[in-house]
Amino acid sequence: MFRPDFKLALLYPRFWPTWLGLGVARVLCLLPIDWQLGLGSFIGRSLGRVMKSRRHIVRTNLHLCFPTRPAEEIEQLCDEHFAAIGTGGFEACMAWWVSDRRLAPRGEVRGIEHLRAAQARGQGALLLTGHFTTLEIAARYLCIAGVPFHAMYRPYNNAVLDFYMHRWREQRSGLPALPRDELRTLVKALRRGQSIWYAPDQTLDRRISVFAPFFGIQASTITATARLAQMGRAAVVPFFCARENGRYIVTIHPALEDFPSGDELADATTINRVIEDGIREALPQYFWIHRRFKHRPEGEASLY
Repeated sequence: MFRPDFKLALLYPRFWPTWLGLGVARVLCLLPIDWQLGLGSFIGRSLGRVMKSRRHIVRTNLHLCFPTRPAEEIEQLCDEHFAAIGTGGFEACMAWWVSDRRLAPRGEVRGIEHLRAAQARGQGALLLTGHFTTLEIAARYLCIAGVPFHAMYRPYNNAVLDFYMHRWREQRSGLPALPRDELRTLVKALRRGQSIWYAPDQTLDRRISVFAPFFGIQASTITATARLAQMGRAAVVPFFCARENGRYIVTIHPALEDFPSGDELADATTINRVIEDGIREALPQYFWIHRRFKHRPEGEASLY
């Protein structure tokens, strides 16, 4: 299985800014957690005022998904989203470096019995979620709760980050990170009864996608979720994280029933609906900054 090894080349001068950034981030983790969250929120809101093109994407996504909400509310959600992005940067660093002793009192995992039920049947599990600003901290709370899982792995262009992130995810999750493009490896892990962290809402490969409704808008949606579940004989167990008043609530839901159904469009629609439900529980913390509706059915103009 592929693992990026440490090489002396990682110490070359071109990587010094990356090492410096990691060092500064680690030092900031020594601050009280509330200070970190407040600073991240301030930075995010400030950036949201000057990043006009990105704010346009966020505003467009929110208008499309919630067309009945007034413009003032949409703008407020834009501000809250950028605050969540800024906070998410600090939350990621907290997930990497802050001790269990400091983090554990600020969060909890609910519904772990649903994952245990699938495992008791001898099934592996696709831990289905979406791309939220709380992505890294949610994974850390699964680790604290004693849930071992494989993280999906996509190589980073920056070799230092590639090395560091792979090592961190493997050390924290208890199982090796798996390359997301190696289907055989993923299937084998599921058939061994293991769990894989899985977020299919930002993979826009048209070759394995269908257009399925996402908040009522046709969105390019990959069909790999159903294929993986079928080939791996695995349960699809949704989980989502919401930050509520400085606390993190990770909720694991019951495994999807009658999934996959054999109908690609119906299965993709089911996955989108599950992710929608998770988004409604933490609306500003979803990655609205991502162009979810970038690809359009033939003949449709760009929505952005």
